[in-house]
Amino acid sequence: MTAARFDHTATLLSDGRVLIAGGGGSSGFLASAELYNPATGTFSPTGSMATARIRFTATRLSDGRVLIVGDPEHGSAELYDPKTGAFSQTGDTISMTLRRSDHTATLLSDGRVLIAGGSISGELESSTATSELYDPRAGNFSATGPMTAARYDHTATLLSDGRVLIVGGMDSSNQVLATAELYNPRTGKFSPTGSMAMPRSSHTATPLSDGRVLIAGGSADASAELYDPKTGAFTATGSMGTGRQQHTATLLPDGRVLITGGYDGSNQFASAELYDPESGTFSTNGSMAVARMGHTATLLPGGRVLIAGGLDGSGMVAAAESYQP
Repeated sequence: MTAARFDHTATLLSDGRVLIAGGGGSSGFLASAELYNPATGTFSPTGSMATARIRFTATRLSDGRVLIVGDPEHGSAELYDPKTGAFSQTGDTISMTLRRSDHTATLLSDGRVLIAGGSISGELESSTATSELYDPRAGNFSATGPMTAARYDHTATLLSDGRVLIVGGMDSSNQVLATAELYNPRTGKFSPTGSMAMPRSSHTATPLSDGRVLIAGGSADASAELYDPKTGAFTATGSMGTGRQQHTATLLPDGRVLITGGYDGSNQFASAELYDPESGTFSTNGSMAVARMGHTATLLPGGRVLIAGGLDGSGMVAAAESYQP
């Protein structure tokens, strides 16, 4: 990449390029952004955000623009337009109702974006249960929810029926949560659903081809669970070969899930694994060229996966690599 960065975002654009934005860099939080072109295998700079950000979210909207939301110090939001290569910020009309970071942002079936939970003051002990909706037609945020529990560092997954599954995270006492809940866009309300067998944060949640959700790792654990929307229950599935958090999980075109990198509390990993939903097992799948945590993994058109940035044992990583299934 043009800059070493971690805890950044990577967003697949409508034309197949990938927008890499923000994160932590050698001089602090980054406002810079760049584009990866899979046709040439190269990165090039694009417009910079108005605000340097880390622990934020980037969501591609139905019209192709990308919504940038939050960070520990700002409640502002921005829009990236791939047609112009520029970010725009529109004052109070595009600011969240609350400053938050380590939240989730989920594109709903109707084109709105659900922003849920997070840390509200930049301090990890200040989690919130509040949530809000961004409406791209009106260009503003409005309150919805709240969740049944305050949480940050959780996951949010769009289910096939349009609901959103919220799983795990940490509360204001820094306690790791096993609870989960569902958001119904029709009612604007959250309701409890089954709980995981164990508490998790910094885990991954990946929707499978059959509608179930694979919950893997977190809190440096190797175990995994499956959530079934039909029953509202979690059940155990095979465990990973390595306990990991701050890893990535990517659904491949053949229905398997690629797990890369992560951290066990002491070391970053270059190792990778594949989850096969038919057998319910993980298998080792070689190693990346670079050990990473806090990196991104983006499924490209054609099936390759772009792995970019992160932290290794020495610091920030600018290197990127691709996985061919």
